[in-house]
Amino acid sequence: MPDLRLARIPDRTPVKIAIMVLPDLHQSLAAYAEAYRETYGETASVADLVPHMLQSFLDSDQVFARSRPKS
Repeated sequence: MPDLRLARIPDRTPVKIAIMVLPDLHQSLAAYAEAYRETYGETASVADLVPHMLQSFLDSDQVFARSRPKS
């Protein structure tokens, strides 16, 4: 079979993790979820928002990005 231009799609199976946070962080996350609802008119739970928040944080960390091997 000839090589395809599109590389193999990486595994996209979600991985469940559980964390415990301090009450003040939980309050901040709940407040962020409320701000999200007010801004976009859509309800999103903290559990829905956190993965996107973490990805955004990692994507914006230039030092981290430079330290990772190129794929």
